[in-house]
Amino acid sequence: MRVFKKSIDLAATLFILLFSIGVSASATSDEKEEGPINTQEEVEGYILHHIKDSHDFHLFSYTNDEGERKHVGFPLPVIVWSSEGLVTFMSSRFHHDDSGHHIVEAGGTRFAKLHSKIYELESDAEEIKLDEEEHPVNAHKVLDFSITKSVFGMLLIGILMLVWFGGLARQYKNKQIPTGFGRILEPLVLYVRDEIAKPNIGHKYRQFTGYLLTVFFFIWILNLLGLTPFGFNVTGQIAVTAALAIFTLIIYTFKGNRDYWEHMLWMPGVPVLIRPVLAVIELAGAFLIKPFSLLVRLFANISAGHIVVMSLIAILITMKSELTVFGSGLLSFVLSLFITLIELLVAFLQAYIFTMLSALFIGMAVAEHDHGHDHDEESDAEEVRADFI
Repeated sequence: MRVFKKSIDLAATLFILLFSIGVSASATSDEKEEGPINTQEEVEGYILHHIKDSHDFHLFSYTNDEGERKHVGFPLPVIVWSSEGLVTFMSSRFHHDDSGHHIVEAGGTRFAKLHSKIYELESDAEEIKLDEEEHPVNAHKVLDFSITKSVFGMLLIGILMLVWFGGLARQYKNKQIPTGFGRILEPLVLYVRDEIAKPNIGHKYRQFTGYLLTVFFFIWILNLLGLTPFGFNVTGQIAVTAALAIFTLIIYTFKGNRDYWEHMLWMPGVPVLIRPVLAVIELAGAFLIKPFSLLVRLFANISAGHIVVMSLIAILITMKSELTVFGSGLLSFVLSLFITLIELLVAFLQAYIFTMLSALFIGMAVAEHDHGHDHDEESDAEEVRADFI
């Protein structure tokens, strides 16, 4: 345990220093195509663009001595389904252009990218034209299966988790005491099993512990990855959090026992006329409110954290006319460092809450009711159910 605490403290210290130095440098050196970002409107646009997904892995940009704009990063595969079928090419063919003016011809089709979305152009179009509401009039969206930055991050973390936990499983299989990085993972695994799975699911916890462990570490590591200067915001994408919530929905829906569905569809112990009303409320809670609460809580907290940190870093730019460069830079550093410490806690807390609520919803679905007891215990269970609906 002492080795675990020392490793966590060292990792946290290095992580905070890396974040504070790297993200401050990124914010102060980044520029738009026409020049430096130096107004409040441009900073707000940059922050909103920063938390979105992208088709390339962009680290930072700079202008060389010749006045040419240079972008540091690497392209990712673009995979789309157009009117001509499946088309693939590298995102570098868009030349870091998100204005809709640069055209890519591939697979007998012409594509343009506008606001990080890829459109298929009509045959005679040279660029995307917009109507008064800024909707494309000569292009339509395609089915996008591209390896975006968020997908790249999920694949990276997935591979790392397979390596880490595969090694830990092999050590357990050989009846060895975990060594190396496994000594850090073991107490976390035991924590999820003993403090989340067992209390909320009961004696059937074993068949769901694998899912809960996967969700907990997947969300937590991605949350931490989002705090690094590499620009990841995977858990801040509502599509990702919605997919995780749907997985939980599928599990407690198909694993729900007879008692669960009986209490949901035809609540015992209440007047017959009220039972259909309660059934509608219960169904809405199970299929709408519970998944919605899971996906929105994670999405909103992570996105808000990124926006706050980037806004504090932007003080260096927006207040440079009122403060010295050193003063504004020091203020940005101190405030962003303080919020980063809080975000480290939030990264763990959001993973814990998502996993705990998933375990609670699953436990409610697989719980076996003892109908021979007085209705007091059943009423207490229904009160707990109501709190989360």
